[in-house]
Amino acid sequence: MADLSHAHIEAFLEMMSAERGAAGNTLVSYQRDLDDLHGFLSASKRSPLNAASSDLRAYLSELGKKGFAASSQARRLSAMRQFYKFLYAEGLRGDDPTSILDSPKKTRTLPKTMTEDDVTRLLERAALEAEDPSDGRYSRLRMLALLELLYATGMRVSELVSLPAKVLDQEGRFLIIRGKGNKERLVPLSRSAIHALGRYGEARGAALGDNDSSWLFPSPGKEGFLPRQVFARDLKALAARAGLGAAAISPHIMRHAFASHLLQNGADLRVVQELLGHSDISTTQIYTHVLEERLRQLVQTHHPLAKLAKNRD
Repeated sequence: MADLSHAHIEAFLEMMSAERGAAGNTLVSYQRDLDDLHGFLSASKRSPLNAASSDLRAYLSELGKKGFAASSQARRLSAMRQFYKFLYAEGLRGDDPTSILDSPKKTRTLPKTMTEDDVTRLLERAALEAEDPSDGRYSRLRMLALLELLYATGMRVSELVSLPAKVLDQEGRFLIIRGKGNKERLVPLSRSAIHALGRYGEARGAALGDNDSSWLFPSPGKEGFLPRQVFARDLKALAARAGLGAAAISPHIMRHAFASHLLQNGADLRVVQELLGHSDISTTQIYTHVLEERLRQLVQTHHPLAKLAKNRD
């Protein structure tokens, strides 16, 4: 039975190569995954030809016990699905035992973020450098404005670098952001962001002169505005000068910090969803760990029974 099963695996691989043009690496992965499945089934005196759904489910469970990530388990299941579709199409099996198997659930990784102290250190360093009157002050004022706007609004980096120059003409403490799907949202600006934006606007006007641009952060590149990769690179360099771990800081991580710090300080999840420009609340729910921690602290601090237990200790 083992030799026959191996022959079917080889036939499947030949089909994937000839009819679907599967790449060599893909075929190697399929063979490795199916050989592993075959070995597991053989230990129970089963084979791919007579394995039931429960046998395949047990195999996936065993992968989990061995520490395989959900993504790795899902890849094995994908190989199994392709293989059993082949066996069914060839009349070698009268059913597809993978049809009722659920894909392994991927655990959602928590977003990387920064502490409030880290953000403060970063902003203070940018502000300090912006005071330096030497050459390059325009770019230093630009960096300060970029950071203040990013932390005040939680904008996507693509939204930030492509802000229009007319932002400088706006009055008030709100900013209109055009995000994904060309949808607009209104976000409030902090006083420090307004101040940094005003100082940058003055420096921008002096630097550009008659060569004005329709972009708030102009660049000579093809798109006409500051490339997000350049901003990310400069941000890491600033973080290093501030004594922070540059590898763990990026524009997107600062967006996460914006959301996490709002929730830590009592903001509603729906409000954060609106500010981030998420069309679905489920996207914003990656931050629920922040809410859970805050609620736990609230209960421990204010619940009568928690207070009583603390007094007993």
